[in-house]
Amino acid sequence: MTFFYYFKYTMDVQLKFLGGAKTVTGSKYLLKIDNYQILVDCGLFQGESALRAQNWEDLPIDITEINTLILTHAHLDHTGYLPKLCKAGYKGDIFCTEPTADLIQLLLRDSAKLQEEEAEFARRKGYSKHNPPLPLYTLEDVEAIFPLLRPVGFHADINLTENISFKYHYAGHILGAAFIEITFKGDTQTKKIVFSGDLGRYEDPVLYPPDTIPVDSDIVLVETTYGNRVKKLDHVNEHLANTISKTFENNGVVLIPAFSVGRTQLILWYLEDLIANKKIQEAPVYMDSPMAISATELYVDHIQHHKIKTEQFSSVTFRKFESLLHIVEEHSASVLLNEIKGPAIIISAAGMMNGGRIMHHLYHRLPNKNDCLLIVGFQAKGTRGEQILSGAETVSIFGQTVAVKCSVNYIEGMSAHADQEELTKWLSGVKDAPKRTFLIHGELESSQEFQAHIKKELGWESIIPNPFENFSLFEGI
Repeated sequence: MTFFYYFKYTMDVQLKFLGGAKTVTGSKYLLKIDNYQILVDCGLFQGESALRAQNWEDLPIDITEINTLILTHAHLDHTGYLPKLCKAGYKGDIFCTEPTADLIQLLLRDSAKLQEEEAEFARRKGYSKHNPPLPLYTLEDVEAIFPLLRPVGFHADINLTENISFKYHYAGHILGAAFIEITFKGDTQTKKIVFSGDLGRYEDPVLYPPDTIPVDSDIVLVETTYGNRVKKLDHVNEHLANTISKTFENNGVVLIPAFSVGRTQLILWYLEDLIANKKIQEAPVYMDSPMAISATELYVDHIQHHKIKTEQFSSVTFRKFESLLHIVEEHSASVLLNEIKGPAIIISAAGMMNGGRIMHHLYHRLPNKNDCLLIVGFQAKGTRGEQILSGAETVSIFGQTVAVKCSVNYIEGMSAHADQEELTKWLSGVKDAPKRTFLIHGELESSQEFQAHIKKELGWESIIPNPFENFSLFEGI
């Protein structure tokens, strides 16, 4: 007599929040499907010193057990921990979209260079609390991760194992940004989990809107950066024109801190439009960010992933804008901008004003009452930008106290993050309420308000996870 045994293949699925929980930076999510481990995003913490200190700590997991890493987009709060992860032993694939692969190389090289320069500057000036001051990682550490990058296309099914696959969808936000659909098949059931990454605006003038979320999503993780705000795009041109014109009337300089990827290109688009339609007077515009120059060139290389046409570009900016734009590549030339008088515009990184060339511009421009600091992006808690937006009369720069006497303006609608209405629109693409909805990548107040909002508008219950909290999503599927 012959006996046949039928073994069912069942899956247990767990999710651990290693970052991006009750904060808007440091995104890292560990998904365990049986013994297969996927790390989604690998970001740096930014903002408050207690958060930044976590960047120096080892992750509370065995890095060598991670099988695969999947990135949503290139911003450092989603990718900036990669050099530390790989130095600590990760040797697997790092999946990303094709534009993201190019942007990561720009961003991480620049990040390492700035950290090395700032550590050396702090050593010479003696203002660091650490002796000696060290960078979080070096350029050598960064170069080591690039052979691990695995660029893939949007909307392609990527098989990780016989039973696990994923797919990228357009998220807007920045060039190459994606949300991730991960599918896993058990013995009798197929489940789907979606990681939003950072979602962009539906009416962005440069980037395509987010794709529709899969209707059969079982688990959804959605960012809540602006879960408590509605930010209209239709007033941006007018607000920008009024702020610049008023500053120019006082012969002042408009200083715009901007992320080199995404925000700088959007600002250039708006400025060209305002000048072309004679909404502001012609004046020199200084793009003081070598990385922004390279990033703009990537918009030409990946022309299929945004709305701007090839013929609208020159090598570094929009063709019609070329005569007014001054590219500042060398650090010595950047320092010389401290002497210029208005009317003029300076665009420099970093966007949250916690490092980069923007620092010496702030040092010289904040005390000048005729100049204007124009903030066009989200400022995380604890950043210098958040301090200034909150009305600080002084800030510390290079270990010295600097008075804030210039005018400070904030254009919220230019942010690259979806607002409350847009986040709700994206979620509403799901046919039935997911088994679980996690609210991530947002300050607690923003997540709590969005939690109440989707309960009212969609009838959904949702969870705001704690840092390092672990959830069992499915058992024996």
